[in-house]
Amino acid sequence: MSHKAWMKTVPTENCDVLMTFPDTTDDHTLLWLLNHIRLGIPELIVQVRHHKHTRVYAFFVTATYESLLRGADEIGLRKPVKAEFGGGMRSFSCEEDYIYENIENELYFFTSQERQNIIRYWLENLRAKQGESLHNIHFLEGQPISEYGAARQVSPVTTCPHPRRHVPASAVAAPRRGWAQSPAITPPAPADEICDYFGVKIAMYFAWLGFYTSAMVYPAVFGSILYTFTESDQTSQDICCVVFAIFNVIWATLFLEEWKRRGAEFAYKWGTLDTPAESIEEPRPQFRGVKRISPVTSAEEFYYPPWKRLLFQCLVSLPVCLACLSFVFLLMLGCFQLQEFVLSIQELPRIIRFLPKIVLAVIVTTCDEVYKKIAYWLNDMGAW
Repeated sequence: MSHKAWMKTVPTENCDVLMTFPDTTDDHTLLWLLNHIRLGIPELIVQVRHHKHTRVYAFFVTATYESLLRGADEIGLRKPVKAEFGGGMRSFSCEEDYIYENIENELYFFTSQERQNIIRYWLENLRAKQGESLHNIHFLEGQPISEYGAARQVSPVTTCPHPRRHVPASAVAAPRRGWAQSPAITPPAPADEICDYFGVKIAMYFAWLGFYTSAMVYPAVFGSILYTFTESDQTSQDICCVVFAIFNVIWATLFLEEWKRRGAEFAYKWGTLDTPAESIEEPRPQFRGVKRISPVTSAEEFYYPPWKRLLFQCLVSLPVCLACLSFVFLLMLGCFQLQEFVLSIQELPRIIRFLPKIVLAVIVTTCDEVYKKIAYWLNDMGAW
């Protein structure tokens, strides 16, 4: 999309998360998934649309404010507490909703990113019941539906705010006009506005990028001064290289320590400093295993024995990786031998001398595609 077209985009109303489907998806699959979403997650409001130009089906998903409050309680969303109740950040609870800031105003309480996280949490944890099937796919009880629901992409809507959610104008204008087109060399990124609009991950990236760009000024200035006063003899150049290397070591150490402090400040400010431990988080939708009672939370969960994963890694992953490395090594030696053989024959045309290099390029490209598929398969099989 061109810059002028992007500046004239119109917000899509009543949408927090967008689910798109390829044009080959049949109506039965769409209706099956839509029915499961509406029955399994009654809190969601789903609108079905079809883009005639792109020939793509899409579900426009949102939820009411009351439903989002219950969802925030489910995922333990951390929200700021009013000063009279102690201040700070605390996991949201519907039973004590009165203690949180802006709880009375649904326009200000949830950011766009928080709304999207709650809805995506519901969608990714929509699980099948016993005996359910779709075409030739037979689901296990409790198996996640989202990975088999034919959805091509489930993505948050970041091009427009929710119509009932107030988003500061600078959050929309900064990426388009103010910040990106600033004449300053290193304009400060509006981290808070980016966090409200695009989420914590993207805001943290831009905060780090701005901090890194500013920190690079010191080695740039020191290196320029050192280069200016360096003499042309080898001894002087060696001394300057050693001095600059020592400076880089000190600068890198200070940079990392300062970013740890700065990153912790942002994490505390945005409510992600004390995230729940991995042991009590919901498993990812692609995880498979047997049901059991968790010894940590006493709740029902899917469990995959570590010894099975280790067995697969030792008997399958490791031999396959070693075989692939050996195969590539032998091919490389073969190309080197072919190169030596071609160069030893003086009567060959000049273009034939490039044949080993062409063969090597074809081998590298082919192996890259094949090994990528093998890596995906090993990752899917060994990361349960």
